[in-house]
Amino acid sequence: MVGRTSTFQSVLAFFGLTSNIAPQHRINVFSQIHEIVFHGNGGYNHETVYNMPIWLRNFTFNKIKEWYEKSKPKDVDESWTSSEAKAEASKNKKIKPPTYVTKASRKS
Repeated sequence: MVGRTSTFQSVLAFFGLTSNIAPQHRINVFSQIHEIVFHGNGGYNHETVYNMPIWLRNFTFNKIKEWYEKSKPKDVDESWTSSEAKAEASKNKKIKPPTYVTKASRKS
């Protein structure tokens, strides 16, 4: 029997995902679907997003991402490191337990 050589330059005779790339790609697709459904505020369900054309799903994902980035307050991280917050935290370093103990009243 004569050895058969491939007519393709590539070892694989098809265009697609290889076995070592497919799991990560699958995770990325399902993560993107989850983000659209979760952050779409009820406007999308899983089946609709899963069956969207890829270009439309990417467009929708990027628009939602842009909207959340624009609407995020810019001073959220700075509020925790302001001088007032640091002063208050350094002043109350130790938690003081109450000096009294109460017992729950018993109902007969």
